Amino acid sequence: MTPSPAQQPPQQGRLWHHARDLGDNPGVINRELSKRLAAGRDRRLTQLADAATRWGGHVPDDPGITELADLLETAAADTPAPPARPGAPGHPAKALLAGAVENLRAAARLGGLLPAVTLWHLQRAIDQEHTAHQQTVPAQRQGRT
Repeated sequence: MTPSPAQQPPQQGRLWHHARDLGDNPGVINRELSKRLAAGRDRRLTQLADAATRWGGHVPDDPGITELADLLETAAADTPAPPARPGAPGHPAKALLAGAVENLRAAARLGGLLPAVTLWHLQRAIDQEHTAHQQTVPAQRQGRT
């Protein structure tokens, strides 16, 4: 009984499936993933530096996560506190900035151990800061009129 063509080993002269697919190499996959995560981290840090500048912070060249957290924490401290009694109009931007600071501190604690989780915390901080900024823009416009 002869084996079916699918069970036969490939002939040496053929090129099909002899060339290694780089996608099969875990080292290449990890290196590519690491590059993408590092690029995402850099983009988010740039966005957060821009946000800190928008809130009046003086951002140093090449800021770290902890420095950005400190700048946004200062911005949160300078933002009016929410009302003392529930239901009264207040300023949720302070709470959102505090949340952004918490996410930045969590990302700083992780360091490079879990890059994907660090990116998640950085993105959460960006989202919270953006929402806080959007809530202050109408208040600033009302103050001018």
